[in-house]
Amino acid sequence: MGLRQEKYQALRDGLTALGSVAVAFSGGVDSTFLLWVAHDVLGDRAVAVTASSSSFPERERREATDFCTKYGISQVICPSSELDIKGFRQNPPNRCYLCKRALLGKICAIAQQQGLNAVIEGSNVDDEGDYRPGMQAVRELGVVSPLRQAGLTKQEIRLLSKELGLPTWDKPSFACLASRFAYGETITEEKLRMVEQAEGLLLELGFRQMRVRIHGTIARIELLPEDFPRLLAEDTRRLVYDRFKSYGFSYVALDLLGYRTGSMNETLSAEDRRQNDA
Repeated sequence: MGLRQEKYQALRDGLTALGSVAVAFSGGVDSTFLLWVAHDVLGDRAVAVTASSSSFPERERREATDFCTKYGISQVICPSSELDIKGFRQNPPNRCYLCKRALLGKICAIAQQQGLNAVIEGSNVDDEGDYRPGMQAVRELGVVSPLRQAGLTKQEIRLLSKELGLPTWDKPSFACLASRFAYGETITEEKLRMVEQAEGLLLELGFRQMRVRIHGTIARIELLPEDFPRLLAEDTRRLVYDRFKSYGFSYVALDLLGYRTGSMNETLSAEDRRQNDA
């Protein structure tokens, strides 16, 4: 048995030991893999809980629901009014903590109501290397991270997902729309919709791994560098500009460094990171 298969078996054993779980399920690569394995191991004792919120695109929620329907997995849609969370709109460096603490708290309540032993979430070992204040909420609430416990990396999760025939094995990485805002910039429902529409257009045009970051009314597009020529082709460039303007953006810019996760964290000071990693 190879190392990847050993980790996979460790994941299955860990889920078996939990007995019953509520899975924080967004429809992304990690949570889809985790939910599928949990359902395979625990059957109807694994329940998916998916947030419905203004920072979670409708297309993602539909995909999550379609997956549960296809595999006969019980799903609970959990309304998450993160814009009502004290401090969230102001977008402080610990915004992710504020949101995750509230959402996971609701999932814990659902688990308790349904008599489930644990709440589990899909972070992997690669997530330990970035600034992720939301992990503080995971620790505080006693939420279990089976993929990290099994030592699985993102690449291993993709390879295992492919072997299992899961449709998300090559799905681009995604994060909530609030992560597109510069820290300190007020998050509004209107601007969240602007970002959702803008990224939806780029997806329609075939750009798979990308982000649209928002700075006031400026859109900063992050693409893989190899996709730059396609965006800059005259017809595509003009279409993107015109449509972004119709969504409410005043200016549209291309980030010359290209796509990378957590680019908004580049502006954080070491002190910000220390305070919010505590």
